[in-house]
Amino acid sequence: MAGILDGKTAVVTGGSKGIGYSIGEYLARAGANVVISARNADEVKAAAERLNGLGAGTVIGVQADVRSYEDVQRMITAAAELADGLDILINNAGVGGFAPVDQISVDLWHRIIETNLNGVFYCCREAVPHMRKRGAGWIINIGSLAGKNPFAGGAAYNASKFAIVGFSEAMMLDVREDNIRTSYIMPGSVATYFNDHTPNEADAWKIQPEDIAQIVMDLLAMNPRTLPSRVEVRPSRPPKR
Repeated sequence: MAGILDGKTAVVTGGSKGIGYSIGEYLARAGANVVISARNADEVKAAAERLNGLGAGTVIGVQADVRSYEDVQRMITAAAELADGLDILINNAGVGGFAPVDQISVDLWHRIIETNLNGVFYCCREAVPHMRKRGAGWIINIGSLAGKNPFAGGAAYNASKFAIVGFSEAMMLDVREDNIRTSYIMPGSVATYFNDHTPNEADAWKIQPEDIAQIVMDLLAMNPRTLPSRVEVRPSRPPKR
């Protein structure tokens, strides 16, 4: 049985676990060729091995740190070589770190901004020419409700996610005439490994990684004439405070 994404090629950053892994799984089951990336070489290799064979396409893991433009170039090139092009980019890699402004180390500030913002720019900059050549494409940036709701201790993280909103909306205008659609998803609390958290039973109330993956698939299934550019998603029933 043919998958809805047979012949398409996708890149998912931060794809060895959590949201990125679930998105990679859904894309693979739909028949796409998928490149997942992560900083840890062993983890991304193991994740790709689990995903390969779920659908008609090929899944490979590429060790890459999105803070490195050279790593991003290598990753996007590997994806484009799978099937002579690139159709889908999911910018999911992200890090956190929370402290008052005067207590944020310079190293932490750079790690958050360079991963959450620079990494998205690098990936988009490299992916867009391949999508133009293909004649179409879809870029989905995984943002956060922290991109509209500031909170104490969140200056670095808020700054990175507010920036993703502006970046995504401006890029949407840059590439829409090339038949490249740009969306960004803004989740609230998700049960992932983010910020060194280990998912557990107490996270049952949270959005699950597969819920975000389903939203990605729903976007990709949207009629080409329509662009849901921003998707906000929250837990239905968070604990009462």
